[in-house]
Amino acid sequence: LFIIANAMLFAHVLTTERIPHHLAEMIIHWGLPSWGFLVVVNLLLLAAGNFMEPSAILLIMAPILFPIALKLGIDPIHLGIIMVVNMEIGMLTPPVGLNLFVTAGITGHSIGWVIKAALPWLLLLLFFLIIITYVPQVSLFLPEFLDKLHGY
Repeated sequence: LFIIANAMLFAHVLTTERIPHHLAEMIIHWGLPSWGFLVVVNLLLLAAGNFMEPSAILLIMAPILFPIALKLGIDPIHLGIIMVVNMEIGMLTPPVGLNLFVTAGITGHSIGWVIKAALPWLLLLLFFLIIITYVPQVSLFLPEFLDKLHGY
């Protein structure tokens, strides 16, 4: 709860000081293509996921990444799904890896055993992350289908 409160305070300060806007301008001036930005987003979120809780990552990173993604023409739903998958991968990687500790506690096995058992699934998640990052239609199919179904 303390981490979330501080993350909310940090996100508020970032927003009121217009730091996300300035970062967006700076990154746009770099001439980074949208796929390059997504590489940076994935690396940043994977690194953050190793050391932070997902709710804190969302509160800190979303105000920074969202305006940049919009200016680069990246769909907000696509960015959100990329963020969620990155955070789940973070929950499966040490040192924080909360899901590893929960699984070890439930099964009664050691953390080492759980890490070895989770490794193939982690590799599959990394492959899935690459697919959803660079084939946005995979993550946008269902929302677009529902929009068409309801006539939006």
